[in-house]
Amino acid sequence: MADMGAFRDAVTDWAAGGSGRVAGELATRVGVRTAVLLEGPSDREAVEALAVRRGRDLAAEGICVVSMGGAMSIGRYTELLGPPGLGLRLAGLCDVGERPFYDRALERARAPRRDFFVCVADLEDELIRALGTARVEEVVRAEGDLRAWQTFVHQPAQHDRPRQQQLRRFLGTKKGRKIRYGRLLVEALDPGTTPAPLDDLLASL
Repeated sequence: MADMGAFRDAVTDWAAGGSGRVAGELATRVGVRTAVLLEGPSDREAVEALAVRRGRDLAAEGICVVSMGGAMSIGRYTELLGPPGLGLRLAGLCDVGERPFYDRALERARAPRRDFFVCVADLEDELIRALGTARVEEVVRAEGDLRAWQTFVHQPAQHDRPRQQQLRRFLGTKKGRKIRYGRLLVEALDPGTTPAPLDDLLASL
């Protein structure tokens, strides 16, 4: 039986230049109604983790969370999945520096902007600020990354950076780390401390 993962894979193939036939067929069979467009897999992990914490099954609700592989892909994905393509409702997150680019892409696709929410730097920055640096370091320690973290902060390039910026940079220093911590940081949030862009996105779905 077709599932949301198969649809997401078909969309990725389509965006890379493949045929949209399979994605279109699966959208109907799976019952996709909304595509959540996110810059990368760490954002997807965070969104899906928050949904689980709140007892929601996004796939069962017809909501597909898509990692676009970079913010510059927004124009391609809005064209394929929005009104010019499959006609799905679009939602997502963007960083404040990329908002004009997103606005232009959504305008070209004749898609509403109201369900796209803006992070100041990026979602990792929002999560670190929401948790506080001490709590994030506790998560790092619990994951067995304390030695790597201590080595990182003793590098000369890190000496004058605020702790928050050090942590944000650390998450991106090893392949797969940022993806893993996208979920871990959401799971560490206390009730009522979810960053506003992430909270508002889930509430809009």
